[in-house]
Amino acid sequence: MCGAKAGGPDASTAKPGETTIQGYVTRNGEPVAGYVRLLDSTGEFTAEVPTSATGQFRFYAAEGTWTLRALVPGGSADRKVVAQKGALADVAIAV
Repeated sequence: MCGAKAGGPDASTAKPGETTIQGYVTRNGEPVAGYVRLLDSTGEFTAEVPTSATGQFRFYAAEGTWTLRALVPGGSADRKVVAQKGALADVAIAV
């Protein structure tokens, strides 16, 4: 189960007690806008959110192992993350 909402990596705006995966996407150290997909442990598509203009994203997800796939003009990159129940996972994805 995943509720996907675009957001930024400001921990103060995350929902307390929710399992949260958030972060930002960069290329050559600069923020880049695009999309981030959330894939489950078998590689199945679960959700997708657009990043903000500054490359920020957020998912509310179940605990477990996930793959984040950043899709931006001219490139893509995957990043594995383990989300723990009620915790915040802050992730940077370089494309």
